[in-house]
Amino acid sequence: MEAKCYATNNGVGIKPLSRLISRLRHRQFGILVTTSYLDAQAYQELVQDAHPVVVISSGDIATKLKARFGSLDNVKIWLQKI
Repeated sequence: MEAKCYATNNGVGIKPLSRLISRLRHRQFGILVTTSYLDAQAYQELVQDAHPVVVISSGDIATKLKARFGSLDNVKIWLQKI
């Protein structure tokens, strides 16, 4: 698993993705979680080479939070509680 906290306008590139892929062994899969997105070159390599990596991006995180809590205020309340 690799986690990256990048600004929303700065995509995760090849280097962090390659680092994750290089650690995978037979029958393993990787998870890349980012507060940003996977840039075009990294995404293209991931798809072309069919690497077993799940990408969870800022859009995925926002969608799940919205579905679970509804409003931004509810998310803030939840975050303050934890």
